[in-house]
Amino acid sequence: MMNSIRNTVKDKLSPSVTNMIRMDHTHVVEAFHQYEIDSSPQTKKALVNTVCLALEIHSQLEEEIFYPAMRTLAADTPVVNKSIPEHNEMRHLISELRSMDPLDAHYDQTFMQLMRVVMHHVAEEETTLLPDAERLMPDRLGELGMQMTKRRLQLTAPRAGEIAVNTVRGFPTSSMLVAAGALLAGTYFAKRAFEGQARHRHN
Repeated sequence: MMNSIRNTVKDKLSPSVTNMIRMDHTHVVEAFHQYEIDSSPQTKKALVNTVCLALEIHSQLEEEIFYPAMRTLAADTPVVNKSIPEHNEMRHLISELRSMDPLDAHYDQTFMQLMRVVMHHVAEEETTLLPDAERLMPDRLGELGMQMTKRRLQLTAPRAGEIAVNTVRGFPTSSMLVAAGALLAGTYFAKRAFEGQARHRHN
């Protein structure tokens, strides 16, 4: 009974790992849709920085937590095996974008190329890998979601200032919560949850 209650509390404090990955995908795509070819260079740069940082953190979380868990269940997982090279291709394009000026003739084209890779990656994960995870390890999804939330806090904390600046520069006021969500969705509540768990252990 107590285990059931604890699991219910965990589910409310942090999404399952598969739902967290889906939320990351949604936030990146929403940020991409804010990008306009005729936007100011400053706005373009901020939006690209938002997407690039979100993708870097998302890829690291998947590689550290989600993919190893999937491999323990199915050593030969084609989508996982394809995902690492796709992450590396994203990192290569991110590196190119960071070395370019928004006024560069190839800036828009490079960003669109990055998003084509992202959209292909998202489609494969959401149609195959995430349903497989929900079928193969339903009892671990909440635990892995908590691990991913905790690690996300560690990765985003040092970049909080950068995230805030990009959000202000890249998004209209009505979309700022969406922008922040690309990296920080749920982390405030997760932090409170971890603090609450710590207090509970001391009482």
